[in-house]
Amino acid sequence: MTLEAFVLGTGGMMPLPGRGLTSVLLRREGSLFLFDCGEGTQVNLRRLNLKWKKISVIFISHTHADHITGLPGILMLSSQVERQEPLYIFGPPRVKEYVEATCRILEIYINYEIIVTEITSPGIIYSEDDFEVRAFSLYHSRPCMGYALEEKMRPGIFFPEKALALEVPQGPQWSQLQNGQSVENQKGKLIEPSEVMGPARKGRKFSFVTDTAYKPAIADEVQGSDLLICEAMFTQDMEEDAKDKKHLTSLQSAEIAKAAEVKSMGMIHYSPRYTRRDLYQIAEEAKSVFPDAFLTKDCQHIPIPYEE
Repeated sequence: MTLEAFVLGTGGMMPLPGRGLTSVLLRREGSLFLFDCGEGTQVNLRRLNLKWKKISVIFISHTHADHITGLPGILMLSSQVERQEPLYIFGPPRVKEYVEATCRILEIYINYEIIVTEITSPGIIYSEDDFEVRAFSLYHSRPCMGYALEEKMRPGIFFPEKALALEVPQGPQWSQLQNGQSVENQKGKLIEPSEVMGPARKGRKFSFVTDTAYKPAIADEVQGSDLLICEAMFTQDMEEDAKDKKHLTSLQSAEIAKAAEVKSMGMIHYSPRYTRRDLYQIAEEAKSVFPDAFLTKDCQHIPIPYEE
C-alpha cells in the first residue's frame, strides 16, 4: 500500500513567487488527507494533477491566516463535482466558526456534507481499520495542534513453503491464515497462523508540526516517525525572535527529530525573510544535529516506504 506526501506550500506569513503557504497532502493508496491549507493551496494541487475531489479529511493546525485561508477555495472546488462522501475538517477551537462564517458571507454553494470537529484535548481524533490520527498540543500564540497519522501493525510475511509442508494446499485457506484465522489441513489437523507467518511488522508514521515554540515533549508525540514535516522558520541566530513569536529555529527542529529518532525530517514554513539561497543555512544548521534533515520545496513528492 502506497503512502506518499506532496508538499503544496512551504512558506510562512506570506506567499512568495515559487513559495506558497504551508500545506501538505498525504496520499494513502486512494485516500487523500490535507494538513493545513494556506492561501493558494489549490494552485499546486493543480500543478501536481492531484485528485483534489478525493480529499476526505482536512487537518488544520490553527486559525492563523497563513494556514487556513486556502480552505474556502477547496470547499468551492469540492462543489464542482458530485460528491457523496462527507468532508471532515479537524482543528482547534474557532475552526468551525471560520468555516461557517466563510460559507455564509461568501455565499459558497455547498452540495455535500461538511463535518467540522473542534479539538479540545489531545488524543485520537480520526481512525479507520488500519490506521489512526492523533492530535497533540503545540505551543503557539493561539491554540495549535500537531498531528500524527500512524498505521497499525501489519501481518507478518507469509511463507508458502511452510503451508505446503503442513499440508495446507494453495487456495482460500492461505488467505485465511494471512488474515489471522486458524485452518484445518488435509488431514484435519488445526494449523495456526503463527506456524506459517513471520512476526507482525510495523506500519508507517507521518507527523506534521507547525507552528510552535520549542518543547522537548513534542519529540514524544512524533517518536519513530518515518517522515516528520516540521517547521524551521528561523536560523539559529534568530533564536530570541523565534522564542518571542513561538516558532522553531532550524536547530530546534533538528533536536526534536533527533530525540524522536525519526527516519527523516522535511523542514517547512520558512520565514519570508529568507531567499532560496539563504535557506541553505537552515539546512546546514539542521544537518549538523540531524543529518537526515532536508529542505522541502513546493510541489515536492516524498514517498514513505515500508521499513522492510
